[in-house]
Amino acid sequence: MKKKLFGLATLAVVALTLVACGGKGKTEDSKTATSDKESNVLRVGASPTPHAEILEQVKPILKKEGIDLEIIKFDDYILPNKNLAEGDLDANYFQHIPYFNLAVKENNYKFANAGGIHIEPMGLYSKRIKDIKDLKEGATIITSNSESDWGRIITILQDADLVTVKKGVELETATFEDIDKNPKNLKFVHNINPEVLATTYNNDEADLVAINANFAYNAGLNPLKDSVLLEADNSPYVNIVAVREEDKDSDKIKKLVEALRSKEVQDWILEKWDGSVKPVDK
Repeated sequence: MKKKLFGLATLAVVALTLVACGGKGKTEDSKTATSDKESNVLRVGASPTPHAEILEQVKPILKKEGIDLEIIKFDDYILPNKNLAEGDLDANYFQHIPYFNLAVKENNYKFANAGGIHIEPMGLYSKRIKDIKDLKEGATIITSNSESDWGRIITILQDADLVTVKKGVELETATFEDIDKNPKNLKFVHNINPEVLATTYNNDEADLVAINANFAYNAGLNPLKDSVLLEADNSPYVNIVAVREEDKDSDKIKKLVEALRSKEVQDWILEKWDGSVKPVDK
């Protein structure tokens, strides 16, 4: 199973990297965010689903404010922050707060959180079981290699009485080495890129696969309906608009966040994803 898993992961990562590098960063004939800074163009990087779809709803609202929103789609979690730091974007909208904090710390990015927009519940999916009670002894759980998601997944498993963590460990920053009790002797594989997990699930490569909601949606999965385990409503993993520090109070960014938080857009979000994407205003 390992050979098959790593082979799929490698092929998928190479393919996605080529796609992302081939056209979703800066182009020779396009204006950069730096040259557009004093213009009416606002360049925002986003994951295709749900972020870019939500931004499409914001376009006409910003147009009335004299702002032309340009949406640049990314299929990975690295380039949106890299391109923002390099000045090719004015903002990005794809990441939750723990991922943002870790990226800033590890890369010394001079970023700011311009505001939270929504929460996407993390789910664990299976082609082998319908009820978590049927999870077998020694079952394998595949998660992403994004360390900022590990505590999130461990929290879901702890809420389901499948594991506990060592005393004094904060769940948000917990790693799999912090697991104290594991009565079913669950095995964890956590070296797969997030964008590959839906393929891993479709190939039935583990008993449970933890998939970020945006990649689950792209694979035709609804977290509320299709997951075996689902994150609780009190999740701290709010998806935010990220900007460079000097742009946090810019008029264009403020109008973007206001539009994303408008009742019109929030109602559309709830209707579009049947409540599995939940707007926030913090």
